[in-house]
Amino acid sequence: MSHDILAIGLPGLADDLLTRRAPSLGWTVHRPGPDGLPPPQAAERITAIAAAGSSPVDARLMDALPNLKIISVHAVGYDLVDLAHARSRGIVVTHTPDVLNDDVADMALLLTLATLRRLPAMDAYVRAGRWAEDGPPPLSRTASGLRYGLLGLGRIGQAIASRLAPFAGKIAYHTRNPVAGAPWRHEPRLVDLAASVDVLIVIVPGGDATRGLVSAEVLEALGPTGVLINVARGEVVDQAALIEALTHGRLGGAGLDVFADEPSVPQALSDSDRCVLAPHVASATVETRTAMAERMIANLQAVFAGKPPVSPVPE
Repeated sequence: MSHDILAIGLPGLADDLLTRRAPSLGWTVHRPGPDGLPPPQAAERITAIAAAGSSPVDARLMDALPNLKIISVHAVGYDLVDLAHARSRGIVVTHTPDVLNDDVADMALLLTLATLRRLPAMDAYVRAGRWAEDGPPPLSRTASGLRYGLLGLGRIGQAIASRLAPFAGKIAYHTRNPVAGAPWRHEPRLVDLAASVDVLIVIVPGGDATRGLVSAEVLEALGPTGVLINVARGEVVDQAALIEALTHGRLGGAGLDVFADEPSVPQALSDSDRCVLAPHVASATVETRTAMAERMIANLQAVFAGKPPVSPVPE
């Protein structure tokens, strides 16, 4: 049986894989028009959306597709999908958890080490010839023996903690409730966690529930030698407060893979040699993006076959 799919904002590898696989599966792939809506002639035939995690799927788009059955998100995060509206219409929403845990955890570790050791600044120092002209650069900080805190302890958070364990002094985490079986200290209040650690790593879902969770108060508690690492969503951190804290020396540094208004990055962050910046690429490896695309397609196949999806979003 043929199926029509609306592909929205998919990364190149995922879009290519879906486009290549579609004919053999009997699928037709469509793209939205300049207004963000599906081609009018195909709207009634489209039963699925395949969307990047960074692409909004709102009620307006869903209602332009009267026969929509599934929204398959190519990401772990699904905060840009109007989940309540989808459920009110009986539309299945899926995502791609687990397959990107290792790459995101690796990126968190890379950002942590690069920020503490000021690696990009050191690289720039050498390339500019300053080592020969000015002598050794300012000292950086050791990563071993520090106190690490995690905001969030889901699958990726636990993978990050496992990577930190061999060299961390102490590890603690903040979640609404303690995670069963977790060997690390649970801190009920985020501000208290920030005050008790040297490095705070953010790995929670985005959306209204976590927007601005890392506030000016939390950054103040982290302090002038503290480091913030964010591999979650940009809006989880109060970006204006982050810039203020960095600019006035109330925060030691930041390693950021995500930003509040991507792909726009405030000049103050770009100009800071105490920041390590990446363009939202924690999962951007060939292996992981292929696995994510395969999971996205597997979810579509399951629903088209009348079976439960492989990885539906949690209720």
